[in-house]
Amino acid sequence: MPFIPHTETDVKEMLAAIRAPSIDALFDEIPAALRCGALEKIPEGLGEMAVTQLMQTRAQADSFALNFIGAGAYEHHIPAAVWEITTRGEFYSAYTPYQAEASQGTLQLLYEYQTMICGLTGMEVSNASMYDGASALGEALLMAVRANKQNGSGVALMPRAVNPLYRDVVAATTPAQGVQQQFVDYDAGSGQTLLAALQAHEGSKPTAVVIQQPNFFGVLEDVDAITDWAHAQGALVVAVVNPTSLAVLKAPGQWGAKGADIVCGEGQPLGAPLSSGGPYFGFLTTKMAYVREMPGRIVGRTVDLEGRPGYTLTLQAREQHIRRAKAKSNICTNQGLLVTAATIYMSLLGPDGLAQVASASIANTRALIGQLTTIAGVAPAFAAAHFHETVLRLPQPVAGVLEKLAARGIFGGCDLSAAYPELGNALLVCATETKTPEQLARYRDALADVLA
Repeated sequence: MPFIPHTETDVKEMLAAIRAPSIDALFDEIPAALRCGALEKIPEGLGEMAVTQLMQTRAQADSFALNFIGAGAYEHHIPAAVWEITTRGEFYSAYTPYQAEASQGTLQLLYEYQTMICGLTGMEVSNASMYDGASALGEALLMAVRANKQNGSGVALMPRAVNPLYRDVVAATTPAQGVQQQFVDYDAGSGQTLLAALQAHEGSKPTAVVIQQPNFFGVLEDVDAITDWAHAQGALVVAVVNPTSLAVLKAPGQWGAKGADIVCGEGQPLGAPLSSGGPYFGFLTTKMAYVREMPGRIVGRTVDLEGRPGYTLTLQAREQHIRRAKAKSNICTNQGLLVTAATIYMSLLGPDGLAQVASASIANTRALIGQLTTIAGVAPAFAAAHFHETVLRLPQPVAGVLEKLAARGIFGGCDLSAAYPELGNALLVCATETKTPEQLARYRDALADVLA
């Protein structure tokens, strides 16, 4: 049943059975000063019909505008089969598979997910999974602090070209456990994190060096040079990557001479809709040498006494997930449903299909830039190569331009003026494989009209 309501008679009988005078008496150990008191601003409960009507009204307020935002959440085509399968009862309501004998289907799916993510990132082991990309970066840095016995400073060299929201989450979740972000600036001409900027920290023994590829501006970093420099300093390399880009870009496990040490990112592009901001899921992979420091669940494949394959959670005790401060993380049931969708999405597309998505996205972004830069005063902000989003400079403040575009049914991009005021009127735009030539032209015409 969806719910089991208790009548007043039921409640009285249960209280009588445990000899409690009231429900409030069950919580008498909570000091009065910590209780919220009457919820005066909470309206009275509604009936089922009224609630349905209210939620339908709110759902209709969601806009279906033409979207060119990106900035960490990307609109991709999701085959209908992905969520038809994901929302089957076997997956939709499955709990954390601690009881392997009752959870072989869920465990096998998670194992296949781990295998696919390792294939994309070029790493040896994956967990299944994290809350989102930003928290995955925080967990990756905490993992680096535990794993790097050579450089125990806790210092993480963090490029300013890393997603600012990710940097904020790291600042909120990791300092109490020793992580100290030291920011590294980007080159104003290319948008890249230059090796020279990192070399200013030569000899400081950083614990980790973060590389986002592509970075928040959509620009491609010189990952080989940065990886080799970081390893020469005794630091672990923490890569933050867009999984779609890995269909056409070098895997982090192949960066430099030794490859990245920990790879994380946001899995939303792999079959999760934008959904007004979530839920999404983070992925986290690493080298086998650091597997004991990895948070979250890890599924392994084995055989039983008769040689039949089976799957089970491995390398970690259940208590590792639930011991509060003593656990490596508090990841438990987590984002398993989104991982299910990602596994089905990757299975349906395969390596060639994912590469086609990435290539079409790159082509559409190039076409979009070509059209928008024909408008007077609109120009690229950076000269370096990029993936499927890039930064443009406008001749007017971005906020007002975006407001006017939204009134025309177009979400024109992400305003960078708050996070990067030094860039002036800077707009981050993105075009994935979902955009048609007609839609690109519509954006170009609307922007030209607004700027005029």
